[in-house]
Amino acid sequence: MATVSATCAPPPIEGFRSFRRPPPGFTLGQWQEFQDRGLLVVENAFRDQELEAWRGAILRAQSSAEIRADGFFTLRNFVEADPAFTDLIDHSAYVGLVYDLYGEMLKLQLSELFVRAPGGGTRPERWHIDGPRVLPYAAFAPGAPMQVKVGVWITDMLHPDMGNLAFVPGSHRHQYFDAYDTDEVVRGEEQLLVRRGSLTLMDTALWHRTVPNDSAVTRMNVYLGYCPSWLPTSDRETSDPVWLASLNREQRIIMRSYAKAYSHAKPPPEDYPLFLDRDSGADREPDRYRDHVKLLHRKRTTAWERFRAVAYDRPAN
Repeated sequence: MATVSATCAPPPIEGFRSFRRPPPGFTLGQWQEFQDRGLLVVENAFRDQELEAWRGAILRAQSSAEIRADGFFTLRNFVEADPAFTDLIDHSAYVGLVYDLYGEMLKLQLSELFVRAPGGGTRPERWHIDGPRVLPYAAFAPGAPMQVKVGVWITDMLHPDMGNLAFVPGSHRHQYFDAYDTDEVVRGEEQLLVRRGSLTLMDTALWHRTVPNDSAVTRMNVYLGYCPSWLPTSDRETSDPVWLASLNREQRIIMRSYAKAYSHAKPPPEDYPLFLDRDSGADREPDRYRDHVKLLHRKRTTAWERFRAVAYDRPAN
């Protein structure tokens, strides 16, 4: 959905040329698909050269790890494991989408890669949601996803039973699910069928599982989880300082490697703005505060808030 642009915006802060505008975010159709189904699919999101580089990095990671006898391999916090993965932190194919949801508080919560070999390497999963179970995120944020996962598909998944993601469209609106903790086939479930190079964006409140891989193809894909920065990370405490220094400004901020826990709720001044306004290029919204209010104290409306305001025909707060 096209974002609502600010009018009469003030000029960006001094030194603004070192800051970037975010890549494009949701279109209207994409937003409706994501809201209705809990899962958005974007085909041809990545170039062959990128996919081959990431496949090579996965194979390098496998070569230095102990592989299970059934051929299953996974690695968390993979973005720190190989320089080929660095661009995935803020890849232009999707960082605009997750910025539309979480704005200036955007954080990479986890990164994990999967290799699922045919047969035993499937490692079937039971129906579940991601995140906390006793009090799911949706209990506190029923109108917006508190966590999403970006999927990058490195192999074709064109047929069922290839270790596919199975899900029930629209189930992200329900906190109870009868088949929870089973691997039963349920009414209305779909298996995700995507081409190599596709991008998926999933609300982690969507009920899902993994089906067996009965094909002759080894499934390779990676997931990157994004959320507001105040939620805890699930694949690391902090990142290696030398590695952080090799990142660009936006990547470093999105990793949110803070020594003090409360910095996740109130990031340091140098981490504002993460991005300039997509339309105006400003670092703040116009006519909201008096001039003395510091940038890190100023609320900036997310695109998601503006989408909701349009849907309900009321101003975004």
